[in-house]
Amino acid sequence: MGRKLTGAMAEQRTEPAAGEAILQVRGLTKRLGAVEALRDVTFTVHEGESFVIMGPSGAGKSVLLKHLVGLLRPDAGEIVLWGLPVHDADEATWDRLRTRIGVVFQSAALFDSLTVGENVAFPLRRHRRLPEAEVRRIVAAKLRLVDLEGVEDRFPAELSGGMRKRVGIARALALDPELILYDEPTGGLDPLTARAVDALIARLRAQLAVTSVIVTHDLETAFGVGDRLALLWEGRLVAVGPPQAVAADPRPEVQSFLGSRPQVTRPAAVGPR
Repeated sequence: MGRKLTGAMAEQRTEPAAGEAILQVRGLTKRLGAVEALRDVTFTVHEGESFVIMGPSGAGKSVLLKHLVGLLRPDAGEIVLWGLPVHDADEATWDRLRTRIGVVFQSAALFDSLTVGENVAFPLRRHRRLPEAEVRRIVAAKLRLVDLEGVEDRFPAELSGGMRKRVGIARALALDPELILYDEPTGGLDPLTARAVDALIARLRAQLAVTSVIVTHDLETAFGVGDRLALLWEGRLVAVGPPQAVAADPRPEVQSFLGSRPQVTRPAAVGPR
């Protein structure tokens, strides 16, 4: 008998129909020193989809994520974003693309010397020329989206870990991205706070119709928010598919990571509002 996944996984959710391909990774290979960190990694993420890349520590998840934001170049293979090959793109091209991509870092990566409002406003001030009143309006709106109204004047050190994570999400939303990349969004959080962050990710995806790629080792997060899951194991993708299919995959790498085959239950489908 597999364990029953709870929290955001309490009800059944059907897999949405695939939309336009937003992100395509083809044969991605990367060697770091003597280690082949990624080996022939191939997958596609569709518009509006919540795609989870899961795996144990050292599997290559962080290396893969750095390729998706242009911080690393592959030794072989291709990365295509919105139909544009970017695996060998120059920094000017990546700067333009990054205005369409929000990134939520594992540690939230807030600037300690800036207030919450200044942290959320940072991408706006860097990439947009807006009146200050409009910047303040957008900051307040993004903080409302993550249930943090009225904290603009506080500093990150005054916030709990869960609140800092929410501020990081608000900052990632500042430029209204079409794609959000989450790096271990529940890392370092207690279970209750982690499930609240899962619920927030699912709600934002529904409200904003945004495409999400979530990198995690947290099975509750993976099965709770993912329309499709990809298991990265020693630099290779060994399983890609809907949660139920991955949970039932008999390959030893899959079952070793899962620990025991989960009894997968999913939240009800919620369309964009």
